[in-house]
Amino acid sequence: MKKILFAVSAMTLLMAGMAFAEAETPVVDQRQMNQEQRIDQGIESGQLNEREGNRMNRQQERINKMEDRAKSDGVMTKRERARIGAAQNRASHHIAREKHDRQGKRHR
Repeated sequence: MKKILFAVSAMTLLMAGMAFAEAETPVVDQRQMNQEQRIDQGIESGQLNEREGNRMNRQQERINKMEDRAKSDGVMTKRERARIGAAQNRASHHIAREKHDRQGKRHR
């Protein structure tokens, strides 16, 4: 009886570990961190004005919430990863476009 109980416990822990490992998203997390650094750098350098920076930070928050919802069940599916990746692509394009437009700090 103890052997069966031990085997069931071990299998449960193994399955939980597999689900947790699948929910880890180092690539998504690193990309989010890079984009947030790009926004901060743009604000500091004057390439982004306050309004643009706030808008992009809100966009990053929405992507973080998407990621949290996707991880909530312990598994992030390929479809969820693709959706988050597409949102990150749009955000990255938006950051680049706003950093290189003619707005920003006005030099007088």
